[in-house]
Amino acid sequence: MADAITFLTSIGILLLIGIVGSIISSKLNIPNLLILIIVGMIIARIPYKGGVLISFPPVFITSISILALVMIVFDATSQLDIKELEQFSFNSIKITLIAMALNAVVLALATSILFGIPGKAIPLVFATLMSGTDPAAVMALFKKTTNKVIELIKIEAITNTPLMVLIPFMILDVVESIKPVFTVAEFLAQSVPFLQQIVTGIGSGMLVGILIFKLMRKRYSERLSPVAIITAALITYLLAEQIGGNGVLAVTTLGVFYARIYVKEKAQLLQFSAMFASSLEILVFVMVGLTITIPFTGEFLLKSFILFLVFLLMRWTATYLSLREYSWKEKLFIALNSSKGIAVAVVVLTLSTAVLTYAGETTPFIQLPGAKTILDLSLIFMLYSIILSTIITRFSKKLINIQAGEAEL
Repeated sequence: MADAITFLTSIGILLLIGIVGSIISSKLNIPNLLILIIVGMIIARIPYKGGVLISFPPVFITSISILALVMIVFDATSQLDIKELEQFSFNSIKITLIAMALNAVVLALATSILFGIPGKAIPLVFATLMSGTDPAAVMALFKKTTNKVIELIKIEAITNTPLMVLIPFMILDVVESIKPVFTVAEFLAQSVPFLQQIVTGIGSGMLVGILIFKLMRKRYSERLSPVAIITAALITYLLAEQIGGNGVLAVTTLGVFYARIYVKEKAQLLQFSAMFASSLEILVFVMVGLTITIPFTGEFLLKSFILFLVFLLMRWTATYLSLREYSWKEKLFIALNSSKGIAVAVVVLTLSTAVLTYAGETTPFIQLPGAKTILDLSLIFMLYSIILSTIITRFSKKLINIQAGEAEL
């Protein structure tokens, strides 16, 4: 009983701190994600009875992270304008694929050299993870605009999230059989399971969407319909994962399906799902700060900043090659708006508690050479990218002709 009270007290404290932090971020006109992560990092450094002030078991951390990812991805995709998706999807896919390819080669190599990480697998996990942008964070920046640049950033975020969640774990599937040693041939051998995850994920999203949302077209219950939305999103993710599909892609498909059909009291249901997702988001980002402790040394900060510049160069190159019809200012705005959010947070938390199996023997991911380093880098990249996006937003008028007052941070 005492443990349960302590556990619930910790959750209550984090939610309260998260709410206060969100209010402060609104007053300061900065993203609340930045405040939440920093709050978690501060709490993690407060000693209490020979340990830390607040801690959670790995299973709880992973479960909350996945649930948050499911709800936030669904909330983002369910509010998509289908015409915008069709208009901007081709360019967003080009940016995603080119950026991921460049990161897999250049950023992974730079990570290995700068931080002395042996093998290719662990740097590649980091490089592919950093290829994504965050749907929730990007959409929160400009809610009231119809500018083509903003719409492209939104669609790109939706497009790249399933890939940047899927590929790092696909790489780890290879790692489980060959340890940190990694070859291109072994990676290509995973192409069939990779395609299977995509097809199965899309199929799972469509199946659940047809079964549940068709029933909700004519019936609405103030008590049950909001729960049905959460249940549909969670079941979609779990179904896809259980049958070998990509859960994030399945939820993305479900959200797009939901955006296209008529459901009674849809506006109220979307408002509820957004509120629920926000609550989970608070917990996840504070827990990221709690779980991953960055070594604030001059050497780490310098190397990580150099690596972040390499990342920005790769993103600029991908943007330049993909968007011939856009001006250089628009390309610059797109390239520098690459904030990391809930998807990266979930993968980082999952990896921090993951256990890999080699020939019957289990090894925590965190104990692999360089694993702790890439988790630290993932967190510092989240901070760098959110700060950079905030700064670039201040110059939106000069770059894409949008008044700063139109941005909602």
